[in-house]
Amino acid sequence: MRSSSVLALAASITGATAAFQGFNYGATNSDGTFKYQATYEAEFKAAKNLVGTSGFTSARLYTMIQGGSSTNEPTQAIPAAISQGTSLLLGLWASGGQGPFDAEITALKSAIAQYGTAFTDLVAGISVGSEDLYRISPMGVAAKSGYGAEPATLAAYIKQLRSAIAGTGLANKPVGHVDTWTAWVNGTNQAVIDACDWVGMDAYPYFQSTMSNSISSGKALFEDALAATQTAVGGKDVWITETGWPVSGSSQNLGVPSLANAKTYWDEVGCPRFGKVNIWWYTLQDADSVTPNPSFGVVGNPLSTTPLYDLSCSNITSSSSSSASATSSSSRSSAASSLSTVATGSATVTGGSGLSPSKNAGVGGTNVTATAGSGPYTTPAASGGSGSGNYSTPTGIKTSATGTGSSSASSTPSTVSSSAAMISGSFVAIVGSLFAAVLAL
Repeated sequence: MRSSSVLALAASITGATAAFQGFNYGATNSDGTFKYQATYEAEFKAAKNLVGTSGFTSARLYTMIQGGSSTNEPTQAIPAAISQGTSLLLGLWASGGQGPFDAEITALKSAIAQYGTAFTDLVAGISVGSEDLYRISPMGVAAKSGYGAEPATLAAYIKQLRSAIAGTGLANKPVGHVDTWTAWVNGTNQAVIDACDWVGMDAYPYFQSTMSNSISSGKALFEDALAATQTAVGGKDVWITETGWPVSGSSQNLGVPSLANAKTYWDEVGCPRFGKVNIWWYTLQDADSVTPNPSFGVVGNPLSTTPLYDLSCSNITSSSSSSASATSSSSRSSAASSLSTVATGSATVTGGSGLSPSKNAGVGGTNVTATAGSGPYTTPAASGGSGSGNYSTPTGIKTSATGTGSSSASSTPSTVSSSAAMISGSFVAIVGSLFAAVLAL
């Protein structure tokens, strides 16, 4: 290890009660250029020194492969994390097919060999895939959100990962999958739940545009989504892998982006949980060069330790903090019941985070074709979200999906020769008309 701070962090990770707290980090900047070690280091350093906060020392990643690599080299987020003493929730992209997933495994094994315990001691857990189940759902297909992966495929990938890390420094790290909460409440995805040590939940009340989703309802919508997920997955640990409220951009029904609303959501959803449960907020910065719509970053451009709004959690009482550390079985049951109401007749959709912000997580790749939605996926009883149109990835590859479940992408950016498939994190590039598409299904 490079410093005593890294040793201390590694020791805390082994503790049974350790809670990880951090942000999500894509593989590209907002203009589509790839991130390298220096950029990751600057971000990790800024996160742990954010004014008014403490403990933001964890990073969630979406791929093991460094953007622009022609040999599937490991992401340079790893040496950056070692340098800054930042723990890692690793991600392996799982929506490109077996070949690209093999490349993810290759990069992971290379990282173990190259960095040894300086790397493995920092790993909080490993996620196989991100929102793959959402993207093959009718809602995801209607949103043309790109290619995903079937439940059986993800379960097989998880088994392959466990085999790959057996006998290594990652052998005992918990393995899971990250998806929207609407995917977890769908019973046809049980094979993935069974294969996981933990499940990661992505939830964005801002996008629940068929419901009363003003900021005053944000906390309640999040709590309902969490409770429904906890009920659906039984005794599995639920990690909060993505949530947040935008600081700018277009409104979604009653969901209005603003600094004031982002602070309210931070105070009501984040503050009671920070340091108590595993949580990765979306996001530290997403407007490093180009400001997306919507934008969720807690800091602007240029990167700074001074946030756009107060992150001190000074408005949080001990009672609100303790109430958020656990959800009672009765409230879980109530939420699961209310969110599982199937829309009938009027085709009204009953909730759901649906889509998530674009992560700029792509590493690029050569002509890739993937199939989505071909399996026996049942429309979630609780579904929702917003967004529409083809998703243009950060490197210019356009993905699309049709009602038959077929999805393809074909392009080779001049700056990319990676053998990995194009990945793009959680998908929302254009928001506003998904539900017109959903209601037309």
